Amino acid sequence: MTSGRTVVLTSTSNAVPGEALDPSQLYRLMAWLSPSFPVGAFSYSSGLEWAVESGDVTDAASLQRWLRTVIAHGNGFCDGVFFVQSYRAATNGDHGLLHEIADLAAAFTPSKERQLETTAQGRAFLQTVRAAWSCPVLERFARNREGAVAYPVAVAVAAAGHGIPLVPALHAYLHAVVANLISAGVRLIPLGQTDGQHLLAALPETVRETCDRALASTLDDLGSAAFRADLASMHHERQYTRLFRS
Repeated sequence: MTSGRTVVLTSTSNAVPGEALDPSQLYRLMAWLSPSFPVGAFSYSSGLEWAVESGDVTDAASLQRWLRTVIAHGNGFCDGVFFVQSYRAATNGDHGLLHEIADLAAAFTPSKERQLETTAQGRAFLQTVRAAWSCPVLERFARNREGAVAYPVAVAVAAAGHGIPLVPALHAYLHAVVANLISAGVRLIPLGQTDGQHLLAALPETVRETCDRALASTLDDLGSAAFRADLASMHHERQYTRLFRS
């Protein structure tokens, strides 16, 4: 890739003109959502560990069904809405609204462990980005933020502050969520690494559709229908033997 090229990553039917990444923006987005970025994502399974123990998820096919439901109708969609609304509030300089969204996102979790998962990663993300990739929007948000910060809110504010377009940023965020859950499934079921890649290759349409819905939604549209996943997260709190924190 040469320094003068622009990478275009957009949604399809809802693509927004100008939603393109230059190489420096792509570099930052890839760094922030890499498995090596120090937010501890590898230590969380969003209740998947209990789902495996209970027999809900036993192989690649059942994991794929579980992931489709979680992304399209559960935490994935809700995170997407919080991401979009936080990004737009930060871009518009509506700091009061941004903090209201952050309060709602931190509270909008079905279990104690899910709240730990999103707020611990949000806190770690903010600390690391402020240390290495600081920008005025992020600094103002962090200085004035008294409560917890959910992970999608933290990433959205950083993306807005660095001028990274919303559509590719949202796609990258949800891709990272899917990839982390697949990684947990590979370790828990267990599955081979190739099976994990087959799963990742099978889910882009689910991610795209969820992104499109989130982009067209408001905070009033928030809601989860992934009840079994929510219950799994609650049961995991009392699971006797655990590898993951959620």
